[in-house]
Amino acid sequence: MSITLTEKAADRARAFLAKQASAQGLRLGVRNTGCSGHMYVVQLADRIDPDDQVFDSLGVKVVVSAQNLPILDGMEVDYSKEGLNEGFRFRNPNAKESCGCGESFSV
Repeated sequence: MSITLTEKAADRARAFLAKQASAQGLRLGVRNTGCSGHMYVVQLADRIDPDDQVFDSLGVKVVVSAQNLPILDGMEVDYSKEGLNEGFRFRNPNAKESCGCGESFSV
């Protein structure tokens, strides 16, 4: 099982983590929403729960709950900035299709 960050995503995560001293890592998850079923959620992890899986990617702790791990396992997270749009981008081998706007996906 693994979840990895590209160098750009790790740099951006470190910048976020440096701004909040209580943050222990970057939490990745999904929530049920959108036209395809799931949407990615990225937050700072203020705590690591007993059922969380922690991955170290380029020096950044990536925290994923056991519930979300089957959906996110094997994912690579990138970060890009294109014009006024910037954000994390997800390459998830478990995603079978995504909606036209790219906000949600199904497995």
